[in-house]
Amino acid sequence: MADGVRSPSPTPPRSPISAAAERLGTSPRMLRYREALGLLPPTKEQPTGRGHRHRRFSEADLRTVAAGLELERAYDITPAALAFALRMLAEPETLSRVRAYGERLGRLAPPPARAMDFEKQKALRLLQQRERGRR
Repeated sequence: MADGVRSPSPTPPRSPISAAAERLGTSPRMLRYREALGLLPPTKEQPTGRGHRHRRFSEADLRTVAAGLELERAYDITPAALAFALRMLAEPETLSRVRAYGERLGRLAPPPARAMDFEKQKALRLLQQRERGRR
């Protein structure tokens, strides 16, 4: 730190995909597959050369991927199943459709009726009866 001027802090080292795969106990191909499924943190690296991007992994990236691998092992699921679970959490319509399917199968109970829902249904029935009485 000469003359009170700080030199920029060095960028933390980033690992190429082969080193990252080795540290995670997987293969570069599986990391690319997980990236295609949206299971890797987004990269901010710009393409180089002919438009190719050689992804490099930070320590935070490695921790995130390791957490995903742990979920897959703990629940005995595939990367595709984990990607779909994330999609369900991010897309309310997808969650609703899967829930409806689970209810039809009998694997999920319908959500409990709330008091306001009951009152609403009761009011609708009364209105329908009144309409029929006018005809």
